[in-house]
Amino acid sequence: QVQLVESGGETVQAGGSLRLSCVVSGNNYKRYCLGWFRQVPGKERDGVATIDNNGRTVYLDSVKGRFTISHDIAKNTLYLQMSSLKPEDTAMYYCAAAKDCSGGYLKRDEYTYWGQGTQVTVSS
Repeated sequence: QVQLVESGGETVQAGGSLRLSCVVSGNNYKRYCLGWFRQVPGKERDGVATIDNNGRTVYLDSVKGRFTISHDIAKNTLYLQMSSLKPEDTAMYYCAAAKDCSGGYLKRDEYTYWGQGTQVTVSS
């Protein structure tokens, strides 16, 4: 069992920056893939960025160069540093964990454990 608790979401202006945090706990979670997903009402939950236990990272094309995922193992915390934010980045952001994401790093169905979400709103 893995538990995830997100924080850091808020309203920011376009062009601004924000860092999301996700405290992760549970047995053997350090072997898992960890990821950030986002969802707007009426749409699918999309993978934004993931990191595996070897440190490999994968990003959604639209956030490459703007978002950075990292994992501070000592603090048991997953981060998503977001910069040059755009109104289309507005969404509920979720962190998630998967035992194995070889079937698709950004694929929602690969992930078993989810946090409760944190809202990011980017105003124009």
